[in-house]
Amino acid sequence: MTEKTPAKEEGQYRSDNRRQELMAAAAHLFNQRGYDATSMRDIAREAGMLAGSMYYHFPSKDDLIIATYEEGRRLISNSVLVATEGVSDPWERLTLAAVAHMNTLFGGNNFSILLCADISRTSPTLRSRLIEIRDSYDNLFMDLIDDLPLPESVDKGLLRLSLLGSLNWSSSWYRPGGQSPAQIGEFFVRILKEKLV
Repeated sequence: MTEKTPAKEEGQYRSDNRRQELMAAAAHLFNQRGYDATSMRDIAREAGMLAGSMYYHFPSKDDLIIATYEEGRRLISNSVLVATEGVSDPWERLTLAAVAHMNTLFGGNNFSILLCADISRTSPTLRSRLIEIRDSYDNLFMDLIDDLPLPESVDKGLLRLSLLGSLNWSSSWYRPGGQSPAQIGEFFVRILKEKLV
C-alpha cells in the first residue's frame, strides 16, 4: 500500500514550485532587462501569477534578486566542485573548474549567468549582500589558485580576479558557432599557465 502524502506537505510542494518559478522568471528578466528595469509586476506576469500573490514568497524585489543570486551561486559552485573532485594536479583542477564555470554559464541556466551582471546601480546595502554571495563563490577559485606552484612574486588575488574577469566577461561577447564555452575556459587557463610556469 502506498503512503499518501499529507495535504499540508502537498501544499508546501506547490508553494516551493511557485517560489522556484518566480525565481526562474526573475532571473530571466533580470538578465534580459537588468534589475532596475524589471518590476515585480513584470516578474509576476512572466511567471503567470497575480502580482499580489508573489509577495507571499518574496516580500520585495531585493529579496528576490538575493534568492536568484544564491541559487546561481549554488548551481555554479556545485558544478565546479563536482568537476574538480578527486583531481590531484592543481593546473588540471583549475582548468576543469574554468570549464565547469563556462559550461554552467552557457548551459541555459539564467541563475548562474546573473552573477556576471552589472550590479553597480543597486543600493549600497543590496550591492553589499550580492557581492558577499559572489565572493563566496570566488573563494572556490582562490583555493584552486592557492594550490598552484607559482613564483612568490605572483599576486594570487589579482590572478583570481584576472581569470574570473575573463571568464565572466565572455557573457557579454560569446556567440555560439565559434569555440565552445569549454574551449574558452581551457584557453584562459592555458594562457595563464604559459605566462607563469
